[in-house]
Amino acid sequence: MNTQIKLILKRYCSDRTRLLDILWDLQGLYGYFPEAVVTQLSESLNMSANDIYGVISFYHFFHDRPTGRYKIYLSDTVIARMNGYEEVRTALEQEANCHFGGTDETGTFSLFYTNCIGLSDQEPAMLIDDVVFTQLSPGKVRVILSQLRQNKTPAEIVNPEGLPSSELAYVERLVKSNIRHKGAVFFKKINHRVLLDKCLNQLPEHIVENMIASHIRGRGGAGFPTGLKWQLCRDVEAEDKVVICNADEGEPGTFKDRVLLTHSPRDVFVGMIIAGHAIGSNYGLLYLRAEYRYLKDYLEYQLQQLRTEGLLGIDFDIRIQMGAGAYVCGDETALIESCEGKRGVPRVKPPFPIQNGYLGRPTNVNNVETFAAVTTIMERGAQWYRSMGTKESSGTRLLSVSGDCAQPGIYEVEWGITLGEILDMVGAQDASAVQVSGPSGECVSVAKDAERELCYDDLSCNGSFMIFDQRQDLLRVVQEFMRFFVDESCGICVPCRVGNVELLRKVDRLIDGKGCQKDLDDLVSWGKLLRATSRCGLGTTSAKPILTTLDTFPGIYQNILTRKQGTLLASFDLKEALPDGGRFREE
Repeated sequence: MNTQIKLILKRYCSDRTRLLDILWDLQGLYGYFPEAVVTQLSESLNMSANDIYGVISFYHFFHDRPTGRYKIYLSDTVIARMNGYEEVRTALEQEANCHFGGTDETGTFSLFYTNCIGLSDQEPAMLIDDVVFTQLSPGKVRVILSQLRQNKTPAEIVNPEGLPSSELAYVERLVKSNIRHKGAVFFKKINHRVLLDKCLNQLPEHIVENMIASHIRGRGGAGFPTGLKWQLCRDVEAEDKVVICNADEGEPGTFKDRVLLTHSPRDVFVGMIIAGHAIGSNYGLLYLRAEYRYLKDYLEYQLQQLRTEGLLGIDFDIRIQMGAGAYVCGDETALIESCEGKRGVPRVKPPFPIQNGYLGRPTNVNNVETFAAVTTIMERGAQWYRSMGTKESSGTRLLSVSGDCAQPGIYEVEWGITLGEILDMVGAQDASAVQVSGPSGECVSVAKDAERELCYDDLSCNGSFMIFDQRQDLLRVVQEFMRFFVDESCGICVPCRVGNVELLRKVDRLIDGKGCQKDLDDLVSWGKLLRATSRCGLGTTSAKPILTTLDTFPGIYQNILTRKQGTLLASFDLKEALPDGGRFREE
């Protein structure tokens, strides 16, 4: 066996649950996964080669075929398409001398599309390996690829000063944080040592009681009460329990967790330590999405500093687990499967993670924003936190604002703020529609819904806040969102795997001018079927771009319908179906 492969396996103790880490290291060594390497890996891990290929094929950023020296991933999102995406895509193909999905003749560049990479406030954007390039233009693309041909590395291009990747200055050199409005909870200076001394000297039950009293709900999207989740996990009798921070921020238009990990990583880690004490755990994982690999060295350094200061690594420690590109891993059970080195396929519930999670242990999973808020709540008090927001939605919430507005970026707002107030705050004077909570959320009309409040019992929001003015074609937006869901479905259940494809075909048909009322009826009935029968949140929400725009903006559908003639559907083209019919008739 190759010595380098042996060293990689030794680094992870030939532990098959660390397969994703092993694959990342091997891909860094070879650029892809040669058959001989997979064979050696299967023998060492006592896994079949097919099982390993199954994992490789599941994740967007793993490659089973040779690629160019530089892998370029262009973010293909609705927001990018509003900001010069097509021109950038064309420039990349011209400068790389290859098409997307291919490699140039010299083996220098491979071009790939990828979904949202958490940079909607500075699109168009791309990744070259694990280095980020933002606010792209055709001219900028030409300069970057020219420098790569001159043997400059991506890091040298974006970071000519040679700043260490473990420093905040390096991250800020790559990406703007765009914190536009700070509130009472996040991005504050906190004495973490004093706070941890106070918290760890309290009974775990008191910590849980504080979380319950604060009424904080999970900030990942589902909004489950955090204190109750901790209580349920604590009540499970088990020797080993696990805390997981979900940093797989894959919802298009969301980037708040990226900014928190950049400017408040200690708040997040301390929140995890507090959770560990509360539920009786000594082990934590931060699952970091592949698109944020450029943050890994910086976050590892922050963890090491906490260990050096004696705040971590004694009774509780944290490991970073890299993802490899799969939106469905935002589901907590799919995330746990991925942490175990498997395909990120959602589990059937029950049992729930708090009963049987990571490696069969009771596991508490919370979002980045939730853990950061926990730290401030424990410093300032549950009643202080509960005094903000509304009766059913306490505290504040971070919004990732993008699209047609003067100042895209991060805004901390109290629950209860109205849609119109947010639009005024961000400079969206001509807004027509807002996609709240990303594609899986709700599309609302500014004209009709300006007085609606952001709160769990009115207009819930997972952080993504995409703004569209009158210039945007909302049906094209819906089409892009449905393409996203088709691409990101894990395929484990038929309703999601097949249903989303059929819904997209219907939308394509409408845009092509071949849709009739029956198509709209099918969209509604099929969308409800997906919601009722899909296995996880991806499938249960994937029809929402269609259903919410049908309800709020029916005109964009009705105005393009074709009147049905005869017994055939408007979408059926007899000449296209029988291209040789006329010749046969003549003969």
